[in-house]
Amino acid sequence: MPQAPIPVSLIVGTRPEAIKMAPVIQKFRSSSDFDTQVILTGQHREMVDQVMQLFDLTADRDLAIMQPKQTLTDITCWSLQGLQDLFQQVQPRLVLVQGDTTTAFAAALAAFYQKIPVGHVEAGLRTDNLYNPYPEEANRRLISQLASLHFAPTSLAMDHLHQSRVPGAIHQTGNTVIDALLSMANRQPQCQIPGLNWNQYRLILATVHRRENWGAPLLDIAAGFLQVLEKFPDTALLLPLHRNPTVREPLQAKLGNHPRVFLTEPLDYAELVGAIQRCTLLLTDSGGLQEEAPSLGKPVLVLRETTERPEAVMAGTAKLVGTNPAKIFQTAAELLSNPDAYEAMAKAVNPFGDGHASDRILSIVQAYFANS
Repeated sequence: MPQAPIPVSLIVGTRPEAIKMAPVIQKFRSSSDFDTQVILTGQHREMVDQVMQLFDLTADRDLAIMQPKQTLTDITCWSLQGLQDLFQQVQPRLVLVQGDTTTAFAAALAAFYQKIPVGHVEAGLRTDNLYNPYPEEANRRLISQLASLHFAPTSLAMDHLHQSRVPGAIHQTGNTVIDALLSMANRQPQCQIPGLNWNQYRLILATVHRRENWGAPLLDIAAGFLQVLEKFPDTALLLPLHRNPTVREPLQAKLGNHPRVFLTEPLDYAELVGAIQRCTLLLTDSGGLQEEAPSLGKPVLVLRETTERPEAVMAGTAKLVGTNPAKIFQTAAELLSNPDAYEAMAKAVNPFGDGHASDRILSIVQAYFANS
């Protein structure tokens, strides 16, 4: 008799998780070996829904935890309680979590409490600074101590896991964000911004949202943007604003009146990929964009003091510039005025994968159950 499909739960809470888990969900749902349950915590709401729609995905369960002014403690407690109840109903034999969000940590802990094995997608990233980025560095370290399967994107990530002597099996897979990016880029998505003529300017695409950049660092970043715009009148800045008022209000106050600054609502993933394809330069404190932009030949300046993706810096696809306005200006100016420096970054090989990470993850999980 054929064996019944193995129940596996894939957990998603935020937009980055949804993007990076989308190709994994697609692979597992295409396999008859697994009964794949997709569970949303609701840590993010509209932004996750957009991604699910773009990849033609539906959730099987939704905890809908999102509340105004929710804290990390709120997210953790609500996710733990909701996932405990769902895991008791679904009884998965494996729980897959992605990255370093509070949802991912809470899901790994909820699974551990019920002795369900955990697979960690994008395992092994480290800055070695527990509070930078916060709370992500702690989350990914804690997940690593609970996981039975570690899906490391790079050899450096594998080294981190080996050095930490984590339990569980370690596999190098590449990063699933490259799978998602390349599938979306092949659609040649459009990005229509009211008032913006893409052919009129060299466009700088920027994203800023991380907690460690709230307050004074955010204003410093904005000051750096203004210096670049003043020096290079043929440039414009496209800055999709995070929905959190702590982020968006200072940026609106500092940049909102500049004629070559285009502040928008968050772009959906297709629009974001379209913007990356058409921009000249990317300035960001996002982790995922450090991985994605090099696949489309775009230099990345990282608006953080540390990065858990040093592979990008070592490969020459990204530069760590922090939040000092002078450093932001100096580095951006070099790329905008020196074609050789620009080409050196634009043509560097992306170290994060070839677009087949989700295939490898599916094969590893199939082998895990075949051998168990």
